[in-house]
Amino acid sequence: MPEESATLSDERSPVDLRADCGNCFGLCCVALPFAASADFALDKAAGEPCVNLREDFRCGIHARLRERGFPGCTVYDCFGAGQQVSQVVFGGRDWRGSRETARRMFQVFPVVRQLHELLWYLTRALTLLAAAPLHDEIRLALARTEHLVHGDLDPLLELDVPAYRAEVNELLVRASELARAGVPGRRDHRGADLIGARLRGADLRGANLRGSHLIGADLRRADLRLADLTGADLRGADLSGTDLTGALFLTQTQLNAARGDSATRVPAFLARPAHWGASDLPVGRASARPRQGRRPRRR
Repeated sequence: MPEESATLSDERSPVDLRADCGNCFGLCCVALPFAASADFALDKAAGEPCVNLREDFRCGIHARLRERGFPGCTVYDCFGAGQQVSQVVFGGRDWRGSRETARRMFQVFPVVRQLHELLWYLTRALTLLAAAPLHDEIRLALARTEHLVHGDLDPLLELDVPAYRAEVNELLVRASELARAGVPGRRDHRGADLIGARLRGADLRGANLRGSHLIGADLRRADLRLADLTGADLRGADLSGTDLTGALFLTQTQLNAARGDSATRVPAFLARPAHWGASDLPVGRASARPRQGRRPRRR
């Protein structure tokens, strides 16, 4: 099923939900903890600046992150939460100004990041033609989430994020079911352990892969059109020649964590990762993720 028959124009893509590091105070490099692993070369506590963070809030090894042992940094995407917290919530005051500012900024950043991720999913749900019966509900959820993001700091810090995510997720699941309903023989692999699975050439059109573990999986030349990939762990998965057009709720983070090549068909609203085709992402190696704020799983 071609992508054009299932979705509206990609003009609806949430450009404002893309990271703008030039307007952020390096929050992901300070607020979040790192665990020494294949993704990060060292341990770093939450609230402690990364040793590679410069005075101008830029990364001192940005062009060499992978070769220096920090591929996790090239995968991470804040969905624009960094500039939202830096420039809007705190009005351009950086965390070096006072200890209290730093404390509250580092507390709210992971919250806003998760809300921005929900905004991304909700915006994508509005592009699904088959989910049109839910579009009014989706718009209401979108407006409510935007209100939270642009609201006062204290309500953000008091928000029960897991409960709110679960509420929005229920709506997204319904949208996904409507979008995939017309695909015959669709498979249900929700939350499945598919680490290292041999799925080369598999017909996974319309499959439910929400929260599935596809670390190091062989997905070469697989058909993932209209497959729901919400929260699927694609670290090290081989997507060479794979058709991802029309895949539901696929994010840039997931693409960045996987491997692919020039034959991989990527949705128009996502960018082809610069490292694809390189051999610096070992297949089958599951590296530890940061303990907070990094790629929260939604199923």
